[in-house]
Amino acid sequence: MKGRIAYEIWAPSAGIWSGWVRPVQFVAIDKTEPRVHDDLSIPKIFYISELKPDAAIIVDLPDKHGVEEGLALAKLGYLPVPLYNGTDPQLGAMAMVDNSKIRAALIWGATELFKIAIPQNAPPAFLLDSNRSYKRRTSSPSFDNGWDLYGQDLPTSDYLLKNEITKIIVRGRIIQKDLSVILYRFQQKGIKIYFTEGYKEAKEVSIKKPPKKIAKFFG
Repeated sequence: MKGRIAYEIWAPSAGIWSGWVRPVQFVAIDKTEPRVHDDLSIPKIFYISELKPDAAIIVDLPDKHGVEEGLALAKLGYLPVPLYNGTDPQLGAMAMVDNSKIRAALIWGATELFKIAIPQNAPPAFLLDSNRSYKRRTSSPSFDNGWDLYGQDLPTSDYLLKNEITKIIVRGRIIQKDLSVILYRFQQKGIKIYFTEGYKEAKEVSIKKPPKKIAKFFG
C-alpha cells in the first residue's frame, strides 16, 4: 500500500481530527515500504466497553501496540489519530527509536480501518509511541531520532471543548513528562484527566503543575 493511500485512510479529508495526523511515517512508507508481519492483531480492551462521546483517549504504548489498540477503539466508535513523529536514521547509523514496526502496523491498520464505519465527528483516540524519548547506549554509530510531544501536537483545550470533549483518558504505563505538561493545561481549562494501565477502568487523576522550565520547553 502506498503511503498516501494509507494516510488518507487514517486522516479522512472531512475528519475534524485529521489535521493532527502526523505524515512522517506515511512519507517513509514510500521510501522503504516495510513488510507487514502476521503477528499484528486487534486486542481485547478492558478499561472501556463502549463509546464515551465526551472523552478523548490518548494511547501511549510502544511501537505497534498503540496502532493495534487504536483499531480496537475504532471498533467502539473512536477515530484513531496517529501522532507518530519519529524520523529514520542517517545512512550507516543505528536508530535510537525503531519506527519500522509502527509503519508496518499503520499499513495493516489502514486496511482494517477502511472496513470500519466511523463518523467523522467521532471522539478521537490519539496514538503515541511510549518509546519516543527512549535513549540507549550502543557501540555502533547512532542517530537520535527520538521525539517529544509539544502543545501544537494535540488540539487546544478550546477546540476539544468546542467539540464536546470534556474528559481525556490516558492509557499507558505512566503519564510521561511531555504529555503531563499538555494535560495540566487541559486540566486548568476544566477538562478532567483519567489514567489507566489498561486492565481496569480509568480513574480520575490530578496533574501537578510542571516546573516553569519544563512547561516552557514542551510549550
